[in-house]
Amino acid sequence: MKEFDRTERIGAELKRVLAVAVRDQVRDPRLGNITVHEVRVTRDLAHAKVFFTCFPTDEDAPTQERLLNGPLSGFLRHAIAREVRLRTIPQLHFVFDTSIGYGERLSSLIDNAVATASPDACQVTDQEP
Repeated sequence: MKEFDRTERIGAELKRVLAVAVRDQVRDPRLGNITVHEVRVTRDLAHAKVFFTCFPTDEDAPTQERLLNGPLSGFLRHAIAREVRLRTIPQLHFVFDTSIGYGERLSSLIDNAVATASPDACQVTDQEP
């Protein structure tokens, strides 16, 4: 049984290189603060799906996704080629990751439900019926 597949190792390395490249080398003011969460590489290493979020707000996500998939894609692919030794560098496909916002929304709904619940409804007893 494999603990860590080759595509997962390559994805982790691409994530590391992309995070550094976006932070240090990209100088586009429209991009803002980008965080790379995950990189999923296909088995043939031809394509890599890069999941990212932007902070502090996600309102500019469509614009940033267009920038990353457009003019910056080639630049970032070249940055990967300088750092990682692979026969072919995968095509990068950037996708905005909505899981962070979804998790925050669920957390706030749970907090609201707990705050509005009656104290008797939240008590747990160890007595059998």
